[in-house]
Amino acid sequence: MRPLRTAAAVAALFACTSGAAAQTLTLADALARAGQSAYPVRIAQGAANASAGSSTSALGGILPTVRVEASYLRTTDPLNAFGFTLRQRAVSLASFNPAALNYPAAIGNVGTGLVMELPIFNADAWLGRSAAVDAHRAASAAERWSRVSAGYDVARAYYGALLATEEVNALESALAAARAHVRQAESALRNGAVTRSDALIASVKAGETEAMLVSARSEAALARQRLALALGTPGDTAWALPAFLPGAKRVHEVAAAVGLDSAGAPRADVEAAEYARAAADADVKRANSLYIPRINSFGRLDWNAPSGVFAGPQSWTAGIMVSWTPFNGGTQLGDAQTAKGHRGQAEAGAEAAAAQARLDLRQSSDQLVVALARLDIAERAVEQSAEAHRIVGRKYDGGLATVVELFDAAAIEWQSRLAFAEARYQAIAASAGRLRALGLGLDQLTSLDN
Repeated sequence: MRPLRTAAAVAALFACTSGAAAQTLTLADALARAGQSAYPVRIAQGAANASAGSSTSALGGILPTVRVEASYLRTTDPLNAFGFTLRQRAVSLASFNPAALNYPAAIGNVGTGLVMELPIFNADAWLGRSAAVDAHRAASAAERWSRVSAGYDVARAYYGALLATEEVNALESALAAARAHVRQAESALRNGAVTRSDALIASVKAGETEAMLVSARSEAALARQRLALALGTPGDTAWALPAFLPGAKRVHEVAAAVGLDSAGAPRADVEAAEYARAAADADVKRANSLYIPRINSFGRLDWNAPSGVFAGPQSWTAGIMVSWTPFNGGTQLGDAQTAKGHRGQAEAGAEAAAAQARLDLRQSSDQLVVALARLDIAERAVEQSAEAHRIVGRKYDGGLATVVELFDAAAIEWQSRLAFAEARYQAIAASAGRLRALGLGLDQLTSLDN
């Protein structure tokens, strides 16, 4: 127990003295960063924004269209020349001179028009708009789910980094104890109390612990990189982390609160799948409505003059158009077949999402129960292995135990400490998984920052 407490004190002192250089990153900070910069969140946000644009574009066959036209033409073509003269209200008796009609002088015309097109009935446009709106709702729900999933990934990466740091601290304590045992064995060898093989075995065991420490330090560095990647800022690791995972008692309290919150919220991924199914169903109706006639109206104001925009006398035109395309070479049939295929795909996706949500609820509940049970066992194992190590140490001091037994007892103690850290991590991860399965954010876990 003493080496671990010493390491904890040293780590805490180092954290205090280096706080000015690097601010400690809490889970609340990490979740806030991920909500802004995590790659899955940004990707889903972009998709939601794009779907919003698509739903707005779908208004094209529903809302009026206003257009301004302007042109300038100059011609000696008899028909157009007389038409320009007529449009400019400049026709006179001289205009009917056969020579002037057959061989007109060049004439210019500035034509300006203000056009409004007003859809009256376009069934495919209305149904297409409905499909686009549901698709946007699906994308928005998918964005919400990406935030929940990103929070889950960040929580696992955050506490995974803390786990790696705690493993380094535990192995440093184990290595310090192993080196002390080596010095003890070498001293006993000089006094003739043990054989040279005992000292050599002690040195080998210490080397094994040192090799594990080297690997643990490498894993801790990688864990920081994984956390930075989950945050969406892989180039920024200029933050400090707590030296240890939260204690078992605090982990139990948070896990109990999470387990009791079984009501949850509507899962955003299930909502996204349901909206996608609604969008696909509306798209099938849109494809089938292509056989229905379209009714549209228009009106326009025109100005024609030798020069000047909106100059000359004004004229207007208005009308209603009905168009019907009973067959367009198979395009409508292909569109309907494609839409039906997408509907089948969306229906299967919605059923799968609902089934997965039910499975996640059951699985997350079981995982949380198992993780808490393992945590209790691991906590008892730490106390038992420490006591066993102490007993073997006293026996070794009295010449009643070999150095191999001493190192085995030490190895069991630090392995139990590593297992205890892993058990706390798994309990936290199971709590995060339970919140995700319930469709909730990870805010409840931020109480572990205290």
